[in-house]
Amino acid sequence: MLQAFTAATTPEQGPPRLAALRSAMAAEGVDGLLVPRADAFQGEYVAPCDDRLAWLTGFTGSAGFCIVLPDQAGVFIDGRYRLQVRAQVAPVFTPVPWPETQPGPWLRQQMAGGTLGFDPRLHTADEIARIEAALDGHPVTLRPMRNLVDAIWPDRPAPPQGQVWAHPDELAGETSADKRARLAEGLRKAGQRAAVLTLPDSICWLLNIRGADVPRNPVVQAFAVLHDDGRVTVFADPAKFGAEVRAALGDHVTLRPTVAFVPGLRTLQGPVRVDRASAPLAVSAELREAGVEVVWGDDPCRLPKARKTGAEIAATRAAHLRDAVAVTRFLHWLDGQAAAVCNGARQTEIGVVQALEGFRRATNQLHDLSFETICGAGPNGAIVHYRVTEATDRVLEPGGLLLVDSGGQYLDGTTDITRTIAIGTPPDGAAGAFTAVLQGMIAISRARWPKGLAGRDLDALARYQLWIQGRDYDHGTGHGVGAFLSVHEGPQRLSRISDVPLEAGMILSNEPGYYREGAYGIRIENLVVVQQAPALPGGDAARAMLDFETLTLAPIDRRLILAEVLSPAERDWLNAYHARVLATVGPLCPPDTAAWLAGACAPL
Repeated sequence: MLQAFTAATTPEQGPPRLAALRSAMAAEGVDGLLVPRADAFQGEYVAPCDDRLAWLTGFTGSAGFCIVLPDQAGVFIDGRYRLQVRAQVAPVFTPVPWPETQPGPWLRQQMAGGTLGFDPRLHTADEIARIEAALDGHPVTLRPMRNLVDAIWPDRPAPPQGQVWAHPDELAGETSADKRARLAEGLRKAGQRAAVLTLPDSICWLLNIRGADVPRNPVVQAFAVLHDDGRVTVFADPAKFGAEVRAALGDHVTLRPTVAFVPGLRTLQGPVRVDRASAPLAVSAELREAGVEVVWGDDPCRLPKARKTGAEIAATRAAHLRDAVAVTRFLHWLDGQAAAVCNGARQTEIGVVQALEGFRRATNQLHDLSFETICGAGPNGAIVHYRVTEATDRVLEPGGLLLVDSGGQYLDGTTDITRTIAIGTPPDGAAGAFTAVLQGMIAISRARWPKGLAGRDLDALARYQLWIQGRDYDHGTGHGVGAFLSVHEGPQRLSRISDVPLEAGMILSNEPGYYREGAYGIRIENLVVVQQAPALPGGDAARAMLDFETLTLAPIDRRLILAEVLSPAERDWLNAYHARVLATVGPLCPPDTAAWLAGACAPL
């Protein structure tokens, strides 16, 4: 099995580790310490050797940080993790709602004065600047320093040594040489001599390579410098790069060991572009110390990577169709399990996760999961990013809901899908909440908007039906998704805080939800790709419009839908979607699954 079910942390590990860290802080003469989840590459996902936040606190979420003071240790978490953090950390840690509470104002309240230490390799210039601005006039100073968590972590795992391989140009839709030339031209036009790259998925995209350094994400941990003539210098462990991938990279890509990165920065000729939102502060500090001019600018790979090529979209469609067959077979199996549970049989969350992985593995093309499968029965479904372990494995019960959020990494694409399934008769009120969530998902699916709008302009469409019921959810409506890269990809998002304009070729998730603590969770998720919208009769011919193509193909549980609540347009969309699922996926399924799918996709 790709997914294991052991608990990575336990709450009782936290107090002695916190005490040891405070002793190290006192010895170093600092009154506070920032402990982020980030690594030196600033990607969202970290290798075990860099998972300092989890090691210290027990919290294993994908975002957050801790501020350790002599008498306080705040764990800052967003709305996805409000329930999870309470179960994972000991009482010596205090959960802090973030971003509602920002670190600067919190520090003003908690620290009368003193020194706050931080590792400049693990924080961006933006992060530190925001904290410094919030502390302006307050007697707390920030001090860059060595990493104190590493100093007290006796059995810290070794850095990853995953092998790198070439990603086929026919799947990428553009050669690395062409990408490098195009981006280098942008540097020259901006008067910049080079750009520093630290995000692993940016480097993998630019060089048409993939790696195995981070769980569930086919990336290599490396630093790189893109020069204005199209050359790239990569700083990584050379042992990861075999002869075949070195040959594919060509003569204009130079491979140097990781320890050469800082000396290499000091030899650059400026101006050098650095992304203050993604590059570690240490990068710009090293350049400036060497007298190299730093120019703030976006990582030049991020937007081009987000705008998928036609080849990438076609490959992603193929991956989604393959995944759709696996998921449909799983839903057919699960429907039988639900009926058996209602007749006294026993099934657990782990059994469900194992079965789903089995259906994906049966495609014989699964490279990996795209993340640890979220499978929450009953109240566990209300934990947005719940991960089942042997200690939490819950039995499916009649009259409950089961939320399953999962995805696969295939060589031609990355998938991410969530379905919520009724186990027998749904609990009171669940169908109404599910229908409101479905209406929000349909609203995004049907959206049509003028070019130039961002995710924040569409996010409310998914929430309206919940809002008029006095409900909401504490996560974004959608995240960007890579092409056989990270399942969470920026900069595109469907979120009230996203100001990045949506562009054709961007792939996003569409996943509104609703969570009732102690009872159930509901989420419905499809992936969509932005495309040029066709002109409409009577519309403004000169006004460019965009809309979405839905990539994900799998039935939505009709037993949880209050059909009478749907508008005619919503019902038409759902019926058309199910007809497409049946026509596209049905012929690829075994006969018994195809017969089941016909009923699951019957018109409302």
